[in-house]
Amino acid sequence: MTIIEILAENARKYAQETSLIEREPASGRRREITWLEFDRQANQYANALIARGVKRGDRVAILMMNCLEWLPIYFGTLRAGAMAAPLNFRFTAEEIRKCIKAAGAKVLFYGPEFADRIAEIRNQLDCLERCIYVGADSAGDLFCPAGSENHHQLLSEAPANDPGIAFSDQDEAALYFSSGTTGTPKPIILTHANLLSACITENTHHRQTHGDNFICIPPLYHTGAKMHWFGSFLVGSRAVILRGVKPRWILEAVSEERATIVWLLVPWAQDIIDAIESGEVDLSNYRLDQWRLMHIGAQPVPPSLIKDWLKHFPRHQYDTNYGLSESTGPGCVHLGLANIHKVGAIGVPGHGYETMIVDENGQPVPSGKVGELIVRGPGIMKGYYNNPEATRTALKDGWLYTGDMCKQDADGFIFLVDRKKDVVISGGENIFPVEIEDFLQAHEDIKDVAVIGMPDKRLGEIPVAIVEPKAGRSLTEARVLEFCEALPRYKRPRHVFFDKVPRNPTGKIEKPCLRQRFFASVV
Repeated sequence: MTIIEILAENARKYAQETSLIEREPASGRRREITWLEFDRQANQYANALIARGVKRGDRVAILMMNCLEWLPIYFGTLRAGAMAAPLNFRFTAEEIRKCIKAAGAKVLFYGPEFADRIAEIRNQLDCLERCIYVGADSAGDLFCPAGSENHHQLLSEAPANDPGIAFSDQDEAALYFSSGTTGTPKPIILTHANLLSACITENTHHRQTHGDNFICIPPLYHTGAKMHWFGSFLVGSRAVILRGVKPRWILEAVSEERATIVWLLVPWAQDIIDAIESGEVDLSNYRLDQWRLMHIGAQPVPPSLIKDWLKHFPRHQYDTNYGLSESTGPGCVHLGLANIHKVGAIGVPGHGYETMIVDENGQPVPSGKVGELIVRGPGIMKGYYNNPEATRTALKDGWLYTGDMCKQDADGFIFLVDRKKDVVISGGENIFPVEIEDFLQAHEDIKDVAVIGMPDKRLGEIPVAIVEPKAGRSLTEARVLEFCEALPRYKRPRHVFFDKVPRNPTGKIEKPCLRQRFFASVV
């Protein structure tokens, strides 16, 4: 079975039941579609693409904010036999150009937020044959920029029957770009088998049933949000696409839509806690008794955060999820619902996965020693698109080398220490920023923190902290450094800067941006 067949099965079983809801709290807008409408729209997009010359294996880029049209376009692309290539909505025009060119995309779907960026680069993209503008909600509004088609016109002309293209598990289905936190994003090839494995892994971990309702907040272009939703998709349960991350908006969506599962990023969870503790929101104003699971992924999770969360939501199940786009998103390692006593770990091998922690020669390291995490299992990518050298570096004998430095305790739980490229080497000592970040997150006045290495003439690098205080709190460098005296001397930050910590849409700290911003201040 492929995820295309799952969609068709859901349309047969649950035709008139709601599949997707879009909430835009800023405007008060709410839209929804049934499973039958979802399936029919996917067919229409597929037939429209085929009518415009899209063939098996062609790449179709998607550059859109989260919206109700996003997933039908994605599934329609797959149903046409093409490869969906979602793009980061924070990319500049030049980054968009590079990614479309790297993918060799033949068609681009884009939203109104990106019209100017696309106009800027359109004549530089020889591979791109068609641009399809996903504009206003009204089917009567056929405005679109010059040189593009409006998707409403496209749907009005396309039949809603299944185009009947057969798939095998090993057919290439999607092209995802790595997050780019350590350099230029690389296109990652995922197969239909990879996507199906994400459905099974996620559902096995979080036990979604047809009666669940998943709140989807992170960007759909990333594997994290979509692959967590896949666990609900497998059983035909509804989902809410929430366009906004304010604590009040999240709680309203959970309350009004009777949601049961929410996947959050660390900053959003912290914002909710802060809003509760400041009195900005009053939990008694919301219907939250059905909310059973809050889980977090995409970044290290401070144990102090979960301790605070469970004070306010003591009945919640909790899970930490670790994954990469190269492993079809979350789930190759996860904490597990029964392991709340191990908060701080990323967990144990996920359903169907194996893990090892190895040294520079690929040999397993003893328990408690730091090494590189490698994983293998059903979600491991086919490779990097048109990049055999990078593929050989990342994939060895079926194992994916993650680039994440980890250690394992005596109980078999894996702890993320840091990205291999983010390790600070100071006077010959390896310093892992995540350890310092977790320590600083426990400070009552700190909302977010990043630790990076800055050049030093004597030691090579020294650790420094970028601290974002909680709203209304005041901090000084001296107070932060005094707090850090509980750390071993070599791990203590040498300088503290106060600024907002930049994170990408999946919550990962954009450390290259910080290095560029602060190097000159220290050298």
